Amino acid sequence: MKFFLFLILLLNLALNADDKYLMRVAYGIADKNDLGQILTGNPATTDKYLAVVTIDGGYLLKENFLNLPIDIYLKGGLSTFNEKVNNNAYEALVYIKAYYNLDFLDNTVRIGLGEGVSYTSRILEAEYDDVHEDPNNILSSARFLNYLDITVDFDVGKLIDYKPMHETYLGYLLKHRSGIGGLINNVEHGGSNYNCFYIEKKF
Repeated sequence: MKFFLFLILLLNLALNADDKYLMRVAYGIADKNDLGQILTGNPATTDKYLAVVTIDGGYLLKENFLNLPIDIYLKGGLSTFNEKVNNNAYEALVYIKAYYNLDFLDNTVRIGLGEGVSYTSRILEAEYDDVHEDPNNILSSARFLNYLDITVDFDVGKLIDYKPMHETYLGYLLKHRSGIGGLINNVEHGGSNYNCFYIEKKF
């Protein structure tokens, strides 16, 4: 019943489209390397193949921020983590995200950076495994952590030249949870990274 009501809500938003909303579905796998290593092109998936599915939505706060091709959104989402040892864990997200829009080869390429907070139903298995690799870091993780949402995508509708799918974006997402070097819940080295692919629609 709840899923049915959720679909009705999505349909209602689509019918009242004014290009102020985003809806995204993402799927990804945990990475055992840290943020810096991943961003420099050195990912390494965990042996357990820990996965995540995320659904989130956004509302446009400001278009062409500072007269630049930057759009600012308020976003929120829910995630489910496929754990191996325990039952699935769940996550709630709230964050602000900026998209830098580039016109490239008759397409739109967006580079996105989101900053906010993440709360999970328990400490994620990927985080537990990471902090226990070093005995000095035991329990240096928490359910409430800082959240970064780093993306790059392109307009798949423009790519296939199908107007009803314009502003439908296909891309890569790096989901990152951390304590910002101990600023949040004294978590200095704990956290997690998930490499994800997603589809996002503006409507």
